[in-house]
Amino acid sequence: MEEQPYAGVGYGHPIDDCRKDSRMDILKKILAPTDFSELSARGVRYACQLAKDVGAEVIIFNVVIVDESGLDKRETEEHKERLHEFVAKNVADAGASLRIREVIDAGQPYGCIVDCAENERIDLIVMSSHGRSGLSRMMIGSVTDKVLRCAPCPVLVVPLEREN
Repeated sequence: MEEQPYAGVGYGHPIDDCRKDSRMDILKKILAPTDFSELSARGVRYACQLAKDVGAEVIIFNVVIVDESGLDKRETEEHKERLHEFVAKNVADAGASLRIREVIDAGQPYGCIVDCAENERIDLIVMSSHGRSGLSRMMIGSVTDKVLRCAPCPVLVVPLEREN
């Protein structure tokens, strides 16, 4: 039995086609939601490192939760400033080559995250999770869980770092 050449060369496919298919150029935009917590900062840092590795853009996204009283311009400006400070503190070491956009929206977190993913044609959402289960998850509700069920793209969940 004769062995076929590597990468399908014997079938008319150049080796470069196989290398191209295995690259991560399917990741052009990564969405990294944050609520400004240290846990969400872990997910944002992970998303930024991944984006740097594959040459993708990162949208660091925060949702201003709106209640019956609505939202005023001052509150929106405060969130923009807080997001900018969060990014400066948590992503400063990512390097100049990383393309980052800071975006805020108002509404319910999971719905805004899913809407942003659809509108921006996001290729991957990177989120952190507390890893809660049972009654704790039922009582609090899980934004990550809702995004997992409704997202128009893959979702990468960065777990809480466990102490050894």
